[in-house]
Amino acid sequence: MDHPNRAAPDGRSQPPAETHSRRGFLLPHQYKHQNPAFRRPPHQQHHWKPQLSPHYRDRPPGSAPARPNFVVQLRSDAQLVVKEVEAGAVIQKLEFQPQKVYVVASNYISATLFYEQWSEALETMVQLWEMKLNDKGHNFLPRVVCNIEVPSDKAELDDRLKVLFLEKLKRLKEGDLVEKLLKKLGKPQRLGTADELLRKRKGLEGERDLILNRVQEFKCGVKCIENYLEKGEKNEEPVIPVFRFSDEEIDWGRIYRLMMRECRRLDDGLPIYAYRQDILKQIHSQQVTVLIGETGSGKSTQLVQFLADSGVSGHESIICTQPRKLAAISLAERVKEESWGCYTNTSVCCCPSYSSDQEFHSKVIFMTDHCLLQHYMSDKQLSRISCIIVDEAHERSLNTDLLLALIKNLLWQKPRLRLIIMSATADADQFADYFFGCRTLHVAGRNFPVDIRYVPCESDGSSTSKLMPSYVLDVLRMVTEINKTEGEGTILAFLTSQMEVEWACEKFQAISAIALPLHGKLSYEDQHRVFLTYPGKRKVIFATNVAETSLTIPGVKYVVDSGMAKESRYEPATGMNVLTVCKISQSSANQRAGRAGRTEPGNCYRLYMESDFDSMLPHQEPEIRKVHLGVAVLRILALGIKDVREFDFVDAPSVRAIDMAIRNLIQLGAIAVKDDVIELTAEGRQMVKLGIEPRLGKIILQCFRQRLGREGLVLAAVMANSSSIFCRVGTEEDKLKSDCLKVQFCHPNGDLFTLLAVYKDWEAVPREKRNTWCWENSINAKSLRRCNDTVLELEACLKNELNIIVPNYWYWNPQICSEHDRNLKNIILSALAENVAMYSGYDQLGYEVALTRKHVQLHPSCSLLNFGHRPPWVVFGEILSASNEYLVCVTACDFEYLSSLCPPPMFDFLNMASQKLQKRILSGFGSVLLKRFCGKYNSNLRLLVSSIRESCEDERIGVEVNVDLNEVVLYATSEDMEKVCGLVSEGLGYERKLLENECLEKCLYNGGPTVLPSIALFGAGAEIKHLELEKRYLTVDIFHSNVNVLDDKELLVFLEKFTSAPICAFSKFLGFNLDNEEKGKWGRVTFLTPDAAKMAVALDQFEFCGGSLKVVPSRNICSGDHKMMSFPSLRAKILWPRRYSKGVGIVKCDPKDVAFIVNDFSNLVIGGRLIWCEPSAKFTDSVVITGLDRELSEADIYQVLSAVTNRQILDFFLVRGNAIDNPPLVACEEAILREISPFMPRRKAQGNTVRVQVFPPGPKDSFIRAAITFDGSLHLEAAKALEQIGGKVLPGCHSWQKVQCQQLFHSSVSCPAPVYLVISKQLDSLLARLRRQKGVECHLERNQNGSYRVKISATATKTVAELRRPLEQLMKGKIIQHPDITPAVLQILFSRDGVMLMKSIQRESGTHIIFDKHSMILRVFGSPEKVNVVQESLVKALLALYESKQLEIRLRNGVFPPDMMKRVVQHFGPDLHGLKEKVPEVELSLKASRHCISIVGTKESKQKVEDIINDLAQTSAQQSPCSDSDAACPICLCELEDCYMLEGCCHNFCRLCLVEQCESAIKSHDSFPLRCTREGCGTPILLTDLRSLLSFEKLEELFRASLGAYVTGSQGAYRFCPSPDCPSVYRAADPDGPGGLFVCGACFVETCTRCHLEYHPYLSCEKYREFKVDPDCSLKEWCMGKEHVKMCPGCGFTIEKVEGCNHIQCWCGRHVCWVCLEVFRSSDECYNHLRLTNASVSLFQCLPDYDPVYAFFCVGVLEIF
Repeated sequence: MDHPNRAAPDGRSQPPAETHSRRGFLLPHQYKHQNPAFRRPPHQQHHWKPQLSPHYRDRPPGSAPARPNFVVQLRSDAQLVVKEVEAGAVIQKLEFQPQKVYVVASNYISATLFYEQWSEALETMVQLWEMKLNDKGHNFLPRVVCNIEVPSDKAELDDRLKVLFLEKLKRLKEGDLVEKLLKKLGKPQRLGTADELLRKRKGLEGERDLILNRVQEFKCGVKCIENYLEKGEKNEEPVIPVFRFSDEEIDWGRIYRLMMRECRRLDDGLPIYAYRQDILKQIHSQQVTVLIGETGSGKSTQLVQFLADSGVSGHESIICTQPRKLAAISLAERVKEESWGCYTNTSVCCCPSYSSDQEFHSKVIFMTDHCLLQHYMSDKQLSRISCIIVDEAHERSLNTDLLLALIKNLLWQKPRLRLIIMSATADADQFADYFFGCRTLHVAGRNFPVDIRYVPCESDGSSTSKLMPSYVLDVLRMVTEINKTEGEGTILAFLTSQMEVEWACEKFQAISAIALPLHGKLSYEDQHRVFLTYPGKRKVIFATNVAETSLTIPGVKYVVDSGMAKESRYEPATGMNVLTVCKISQSSANQRAGRAGRTEPGNCYRLYMESDFDSMLPHQEPEIRKVHLGVAVLRILALGIKDVREFDFVDAPSVRAIDMAIRNLIQLGAIAVKDDVIELTAEGRQMVKLGIEPRLGKIILQCFRQRLGREGLVLAAVMANSSSIFCRVGTEEDKLKSDCLKVQFCHPNGDLFTLLAVYKDWEAVPREKRNTWCWENSINAKSLRRCNDTVLELEACLKNELNIIVPNYWYWNPQICSEHDRNLKNIILSALAENVAMYSGYDQLGYEVALTRKHVQLHPSCSLLNFGHRPPWVVFGEILSASNEYLVCVTACDFEYLSSLCPPPMFDFLNMASQKLQKRILSGFGSVLLKRFCGKYNSNLRLLVSSIRESCEDERIGVEVNVDLNEVVLYATSEDMEKVCGLVSEGLGYERKLLENECLEKCLYNGGPTVLPSIALFGAGAEIKHLELEKRYLTVDIFHSNVNVLDDKELLVFLEKFTSAPICAFSKFLGFNLDNEEKGKWGRVTFLTPDAAKMAVALDQFEFCGGSLKVVPSRNICSGDHKMMSFPSLRAKILWPRRYSKGVGIVKCDPKDVAFIVNDFSNLVIGGRLIWCEPSAKFTDSVVITGLDRELSEADIYQVLSAVTNRQILDFFLVRGNAIDNPPLVACEEAILREISPFMPRRKAQGNTVRVQVFPPGPKDSFIRAAITFDGSLHLEAAKALEQIGGKVLPGCHSWQKVQCQQLFHSSVSCPAPVYLVISKQLDSLLARLRRQKGVECHLERNQNGSYRVKISATATKTVAELRRPLEQLMKGKIIQHPDITPAVLQILFSRDGVMLMKSIQRESGTHIIFDKHSMILRVFGSPEKVNVVQESLVKALLALYESKQLEIRLRNGVFPPDMMKRVVQHFGPDLHGLKEKVPEVELSLKASRHCISIVGTKESKQKVEDIINDLAQTSAQQSPCSDSDAACPICLCELEDCYMLEGCCHNFCRLCLVEQCESAIKSHDSFPLRCTREGCGTPILLTDLRSLLSFEKLEELFRASLGAYVTGSQGAYRFCPSPDCPSVYRAADPDGPGGLFVCGACFVETCTRCHLEYHPYLSCEKYREFKVDPDCSLKEWCMGKEHVKMCPGCGFTIEKVEGCNHIQCWCGRHVCWVCLEVFRSSDECYNHLRLTNASVSLFQCLPDYDPVYAFFCVGVLEIF
């Protein structure tokens, strides 16, 4: 066609500008309207900066054209703003520079180039596309706008560009990208036969197949574009076109983006890309397709693009549903980003919420299954929808199942409708069967092989931690082991909850790893941390099942599967929603294992057995069987289906669940039953349009009726997100801070009101500051935004569907109690009428659920726990079942409103109220009484409560003992309270009687195990209750054939009743590893009198409690005397023969030495006898010696034998005959004690310095053996005593039965197992040093109870004592002694804080600390250096903890108002900064869980804080006055210091005052019995008080003083042994009766019990006293009238001439002449004198009146004096 008006170099003519205004010069604002898809942002509309090229500026001046003929636009190739510099750089490279240029930083048109000539514009377009296709770097898509329209111009441009694009497509098919992938296949890898390499080989083979398929699919896509461009060329094979193009003009920008997207798909390597053709064929050929693709295969983002590209939807929309709104939004954004430019801008969109005026204009629409379900309710034909993709079908949500059931019916009506069901793990066969046997496609993931290892947990299911279940501990153990033993790679461990995840992160400790949490309540930033890399550290991720399918974490190589998950389940039987931990399904287990094989072969450790896996469900149970069906049933009924049971469910729920849902809907007023036909009510139709859970819809609609519309919407939103609004994560300190921050929002009406208050405050914060506000208040901002979105959606729904306008103002004020609170509570109750619970009246039981009558506790996060009371009635959202069951989302309700519910609730609330437990407090009991009443580990209390419950037939009855408050709290119904009170009072009274009668069995001196010493019963008031001197037993051991079923109290009551005497002490036997003699032993009982004990022994073989009793006298004497030795004991062994010697000995030696020894022993004399020696005829290593003296012992003979030979004698023994009768063991023990006693110091007379035990010999024993145990401090005295007793013959034994002392002494030192662990190195070093000493043996052994013992043996007692000293310093630890560590301070160690303090110091220092709770002694074990450090730190920490405990203000004390803690937080802030400003000298912290303020500072500071808190409390409630009458000590009349409460009367004293009262009694030996000095009381101080107040030594002194007072007060009935410091007491004889013999068991002195002098068996006491005054008086009396008795003239001694001559020799050595009494020096002189001077007197003269008996007696008396 000719154009005459053109005049241009290229032969073209152009019309004048004035005649072609449509082709004139277009400014940006003029041509902008031609591209309606582009709207420039407001901030860019007035910032155009025209920039002319340098070439254009150099042209000669002249007028520029009014408008350009051709405009080349540089449009941005990405959704990013392109900088002006980038556009300028591209323009500089152009061959034909434009006449004018407009450049602007924009995300759409970045530059506009003006050309007058078409040839220049054409070449510029070709050059720009050539640069673009050759990857020469620019981010623009060029487009030409022709102001002069010539058809050939467009064709010319298309022809030129086709060539470029076809060349590019050809290069792509054989390009670098394809070649790079194919090279992976061309490099064979050398794979070994190792297991890991074989698994890797399988993974690579699968990867190879995927690569080949992807390359083929890429070429297919490129070919499809080529065919479009070439217009007419056909495919070589008939295939489904992957791209469908319109017949309109070619959009080169779209072509380019399709090419680039194909390249990205090839490069990304998503597995689903390799199956594109197969999927499209299936979808085109069948209505329904089930697509199973593993997580990470790309199905969610790619399939919708495949369908949109292929044109399967035609002009209608493709709908892709997601179970969650967030997933729908994120997927829509991802698909829009990937397909940008491939479709129009509105082709991909997301409709997260439903609206009835919603129109489907987009090609691809993402929405939730709930939204599509709501759309179906208004458009049952789903018009304008041609394809529906149901994604994540494996989750089997309620909406998904209901939607599938509805679509199935629609498929019959719309044959062109396509349904694709996508899932990762769903049961494909079930879906295929449900949808008419449709085909299933499987898309393999790009997983590497995963080695499954079954590692069953070692625990038996019981947890060693009270906080965490056993599987959590097993996961932590396995993760730690993997981290230590396995190579690099991220570890992913699956747990069930946020609490478990955070606990595991806190407990996992490894230098080379970092522990990361992953759960749904984390913020986006915290969740993103798991995707980051940490150089040099392994990632260890503890996650909930959110990491199972929702997220794919790169680098995971090890997976630890606990096999557990938490799920919410509705129980139709109870009507409750229960959140519980349960086993996962096989599909979930496989999903978890697949996490380990994404990038390389991995390992999955399953903490259960393979049989457990086989027993799991194949797939996850559908939600329709686990949740309340209210919303589903409501929708089904709204569709006109009358019988819900006949509905075609994918998985039909139980009939019971359907019936429960119908019943709940009737309760909510959503449906009604008329003539057995279910019909929707008007309110029910409104709920259907709202499309939310019926109970939430009920709340919204009811709130609007009460003019609380805004509140109702927010209430429904926060109720749906209640579990995630408060954020409690991080360290323990962070969690405590979160608790304090939460207090300010807590509302006394419960959790829903608290959440309502949070939202109200959040809404009032400016939008830009809300995130900061949430962070500062420890609130999850994401959850509140989600609530806000829900509110906005509900507002729109109410406006569009129900024509209800929601107000933007609030009526309800959380700070003011008004009628709105009552209305809201009633509304919540009407919506949750089935979830009602009543407070049982007993905190331990919690709340009683109305429908199930089960008792459940409030969840620890419940807002009601921040107030000092429990609402009588509450409603709850659901029940959380973990290790315990808890009520969650709890709100108070009014009991009165229950009766107004219509229809009435399905439980009898009036009957429940009548059965509520009442509370009664019994007070005035001492702590020891209450502890004994409870028994060890509360065993007695549990038995009592069990019997009371059985008696009253009520398992709810409870008895709580509060030792700190000295009270017993009873919980029972009003009907049973009196009976319960009587039974508990009876038990307390019995324990009180036992305490009052309690006595300590004290030995006056020490004896052996079978030697009964004198015993005193030391009891209340420090009085001697009984003195047993006749050595009768007071204590009996009790056995029972069925001891495990024996009731202690029943047995004691029976014994008291049978013996008619009180029991003063008893102790249960707690032995283990019992021998035959100890089996069946119950314990030991001490009676007040021996007659009662004797009567108890008569019960032997008595039938009692289903078994036979055995009662025997106790063998353990003075069991109450706990401290036997003042110093660690020293043990020596002695023995003596029990068989006589035959005079024959055997010498054992080396056989080679026999001849030499026989020669050495020849002609040997032993004991004055010549022995005979010869080799043994029977044994080659023996020599037989005969002719030995039978009186000699082995030691005597061996000493002589070893001295005469230098050969080694291995052994020597005597051949002995039969055993002879020996004295009783008791006699032997007494004889040994008699021999040893003189060597024991008198200062220790009252202590147990020595004990003797003679062991009964066996039938074949040749010796009787005994053990003597000395107080270790007396090692020198022990050595002397043993030296003295060696060689002695005991009374009653034969002369050859000489005592032999073994020259080896023994001792031992023990320590518990935990102590050994911290001292093992020091102990081993010390033992090695000790063993090097000569004659010393040290052995370390482990006892059966786990403790360790060092046995010491040495040849000298002093050596043993020296060896013990360093061992005891190490093994017995160091006692913490500090003046400030008083018993009151040590009491803090009974608390949880004290125990935690000790444990923390132990961990930090590597030592061990033992606190003896009975003796109140604190010991530290470890190396000396560590012990010294620990002592200092422990003392400081204890004092600090004691001060902090003392400086606490309890906000829930029964005096302050219930909301006191909230008032404190509101007035002073969660961190109490306002209070700190008023009292700056203290440090304050709020402990929300304990409702107290901890103060660090002085007592004066505490008083200031306390005054401020009291002032705050008085603004709302009046405090009851506190009485100070008990604040003064009755003894010192001053303020109580180190307060001590007496057990008998519960009066308070200063501890020091009571100790001084006891010491005064010790000094004065008076003031017994000791009594309470409070006016009007006078109760004796019980023995348990004396034990607590006094050390053992002081208690011993008090006993001795009391014994002295008892003896003194007996008026002569009792006397102490006359020996100085001897503790023994004897009973004095009647002054008018005969005296008796008293042999002291301590010093063995014999005393007359009548005159209390030395025993005088042949004289009366009066005569003996006379002799004591004048020893010669008896002799003078005897000499009177006797001629044969005279006085020695030399010494005055009486001499007697019996018979014979007159020569008498006196005892003084003088020789006396009987006739003249002359004294001579020798007998010869005397005889010479007689011969010379007395010849007439006979030398021999008989005395007929001689009395030998009387003379012998007189001589004996003289010997005594």
